[in-house]
Amino acid sequence: MGGYSRRSVLQLGGIAAVGTALPASGARASAEHTWPESFALLRRQWRDVTAAPFRSRPDRLGAKAAGYLDTMAPARTSLWPGLAFPSFDDTPERLQTMARAYAMEGTGLTGDESLAEAVATGIDHYRRRVYTAGADPVGNWWNWQIGVPKRLLDAAVLIAPHLTEARSRALRDAVDHFVPERLLADYSGNSTGANRVDLCTVRLLLAILRGDPVKATQAVSALSPVFSYVSEGDGFYRDGSFIQHTSIPYQGGYGMVLLSGVACLFAVLRGSPWEVTSRVVLDSVERSFAPFVHDGFCMDLVNGRGIGRSAYGDHRRGDAIGSAVLLLSESASATEGARWRGMVKGWALRSARTDGRFAELLDDDTVPALPEPEGHRLLPMSARAVHRRRAWCAGLSMASHRIGHYEHGNGENERGWHTGSGMLYWWAEGHGEQYSDSFWQTVDPYRLPGTTVSTRRLPDGAGRGWGDTCPPARWVGGATDGWYATVGQHLYGLESTMEAFKSWFFLDDAVVCMGAGITARDGVPVETVVDNRRSDAHLTLEAGLAHLEGHGGYVLPTGADLRTLREHRSGGSASRGYVTLWLDHGVDPRSADYVYLLMPGATLARTRARAADPLWARVLANTAGRQGVHVPSLGLTAVNFWNGGAVGGLTASGPCAVLVREGGDGTATLTVSDPRCDLSELTVTWDRPVAEVLGAHPSLTGSATGRGFTLSFARPADLSGGSATVTVRLG
Repeated sequence: MGGYSRRSVLQLGGIAAVGTALPASGARASAEHTWPESFALLRRQWRDVTAAPFRSRPDRLGAKAAGYLDTMAPARTSLWPGLAFPSFDDTPERLQTMARAYAMEGTGLTGDESLAEAVATGIDHYRRRVYTAGADPVGNWWNWQIGVPKRLLDAAVLIAPHLTEARSRALRDAVDHFVPERLLADYSGNSTGANRVDLCTVRLLLAILRGDPVKATQAVSALSPVFSYVSEGDGFYRDGSFIQHTSIPYQGGYGMVLLSGVACLFAVLRGSPWEVTSRVVLDSVERSFAPFVHDGFCMDLVNGRGIGRSAYGDHRRGDAIGSAVLLLSESASATEGARWRGMVKGWALRSARTDGRFAELLDDDTVPALPEPEGHRLLPMSARAVHRRRAWCAGLSMASHRIGHYEHGNGENERGWHTGSGMLYWWAEGHGEQYSDSFWQTVDPYRLPGTTVSTRRLPDGAGRGWGDTCPPARWVGGATDGWYATVGQHLYGLESTMEAFKSWFFLDDAVVCMGAGITARDGVPVETVVDNRRSDAHLTLEAGLAHLEGHGGYVLPTGADLRTLREHRSGGSASRGYVTLWLDHGVDPRSADYVYLLMPGATLARTRARAADPLWARVLANTAGRQGVHVPSLGLTAVNFWNGGAVGGLTASGPCAVLVREGGDGTATLTVSDPRCDLSELTVTWDRPVAEVLGAHPSLTGSATGRGFTLSFARPADLSGGSATVTVRLG
């Protein structure tokens, strides 16, 4: 490839686009190398990076590859008996495994020429009978443009010296046919987010196999759109949200694939003329991914249609995110890298992942394992919230005009209808498997914890597929100061007339849950599911409370009639016990309401004490206009204003969320947000003497102190649902 100059190649690709992919300092030093040396570097680093997950037990990889080698029997309709073509997953995966065993040290087959020749024969056999230029790409496009070519090219690069030019050229032509360069021309359709990273990886592997610097530059430069924040559609948002399929929060699915792919590419390209990095991706580790990883597993509320794909899928996704973060730490600053390694080590220890991909990290005594953080993360652009305390954690899943109730597609998650109806996940100590161990295969899909639903029967796959199930609701979100939060959802039922206003007030040892304006005309009962625990534990019921032994407590301050059910449910080959608690609002309710406290991990004694103290949390309002609570012991007042108005000493000029905290040092903070994202101005008044403003968000344009305190905010809609905090000294 001596006809290319390095200057012309880099200018062609525009790798150094400002604010997207930035060339690292090592790229200039590598400019002294020849193109063959540069591609040799890429091949070595591709081998090393892709071998990392198998380093702790290379003998297992070798044994698996040996089995595949012994049983491989090329025939007209298969490469292995029992794997009839097209076999988009298993056949390419076996070839990939064999190639890795050949390239990796310690497998017992390292450098085995007969193994490499078998891989070369298998690749060409599959290419001639299935993945051949001109074939009709029937079925899922992903198989033809990402799944199959990525695995075949991976294998081909690893055994490249044993792949004849004719076989290599035929494979390259097939990939060019199904994955043409034009797929990277526009950032749209199937070429966005994680799919874009995978397509760029396919094109880069193709360039490595060809030794073509122009193609490599085009592949790397096409990553640039992934490295920019978006305000709609697929990609990373400034609040930490990650969206794929236009309306589905997807850190645990496509986001995990994107993070893993980018981490791999950063490592493979390091020191080459194509070296890149991205601040957006690096920031996403703690802004987008870490909030949804708890004790090593990735919460299902950001897993799209993949939530019920397999038991313990959330743990496998957590492992994949941990591996990606570990690899990406090599591209971060020294401080960030150290913090991330400690974070991943903590995940691995708490999830009992003491071998495999994290073995080396766990054996490194210089890396301290970090505990779970505390605080609150509200991601309004994806209608998700995560609340953490040392002894428990909760996650909230909602739907809005931009976020779908649920996603179904390819026959998956066809009964996930109500996962966006205010589903409240929670984990106390020792409950890491609550939603992992066949929960989605066995739970009653009409009674998901925390949801308010019409019991109208729905068909499998109700609503349009691929996440296109967004309700008209705009008031979805809330306000948080990073420690406490008030969160609300204007809920519209999926394919139902039901409407409700739901609020959650996240505190230190409890979540205060409220509902109001619950109305429907479906001719069936409407229920609020206080909880549905996968458990056979003892349930205690007393006046105004319930307690599930080893799990937690529930307090019903209004004395509502709590319905209960203990049952065993089956799904697939699994059978699990459940304890369900719910409130029955009756058939076609008219402005029904509810209030209850969820106390994760609470003992029966603590639950009883809270139930005996009705003034611990005082309900200020619970209507379709406003919902609010005052907790004197915390100095906290929080109100969701569905419309402007006054309650609890707070007055708002329009729909908003307000969170007030009075400290014990004579100061207070007021945090506000515009969940609807449509206010040009907002005025909030607090009936409390204030002496002076100590600090304010830039959106605060005016304030008046004295016997009362008035704040004026300009363009709160520009915060995209984010919170603005003002700190004051009390009078």
